[in-house]
Amino acid sequence: MLSAIIVAAGSSRRMGFNKLFATIAGKPVIAHTIRAFERASSVTEIMMVACKDRHDEIRKIAVDERFGKLRSIIAGGEHRQDSVRAGLDHLNAEAKYVAVHDAARPLITAEQIEPVFVQCLAHGAAALAEPISDTLKRADVDLIVTSSVDRHQLYAMQTPQIFERALIEEAYRAVYAEKVSVTDEVSAVERLGRKVVVVLNQDFNFKITYPRDLPLAEFVLKQRTHRA
Repeated sequence: MLSAIIVAAGSSRRMGFNKLFATIAGKPVIAHTIRAFERASSVTEIMMVACKDRHDEIRKIAVDERFGKLRSIIAGGEHRQDSVRAGLDHLNAEAKYVAVHDAARPLITAEQIEPVFVQCLAHGAAALAEPISDTLKRADVDLIVTSSVDRHQLYAMQTPQIFERALIEEAYRAVYAEKVSVTDEVSAVERLGRKVVVVLNQDFNFKITYPRDLPLAEFVLKQRTHRA
């Protein structure tokens, strides 16, 4: 049983408005995200972790879009890791695997989710990622370039990140016991010394961060519709 935790409790400070409810390709960003997990045959249930004042809106979207796998909507925490922890605390007792995904990645598809789950079944932990193609530089506090970074074997981590339930729960217990901060679940699992398999992404899955990302995401979604 694979439970998906979709994290949607961010403040969208860089956007100036709640990006998850902006409309792209005729639907809210968050609706596109949920639909991918609704379509994924491996996913048994979906949990949303969101700000309390958005719960009613998410319920309405779920009804309008006929999402049958959305089981619960949970209040988010102050930081992303707090929201993920809240999701872990509300898992179905029968869940054996957990996928964590950022709601602000609406270009995710069922076809991208399934290979990550396959690798998780084989190795216990897997995450979608993309090779770094840009030239990378280090700069000092004055933004003066100080050195180059070898991009060989460097990957930009994405979501979903999928784990055996026991592993991700152990990783998060350690994070809170040691009072450390992590920006994703792979970082938490790494701290235990466990291996995580990278699944190379072959399609768009960027995170909506700035206003300029919305028209780009809409273009991608419309192109996919035309190809279908």
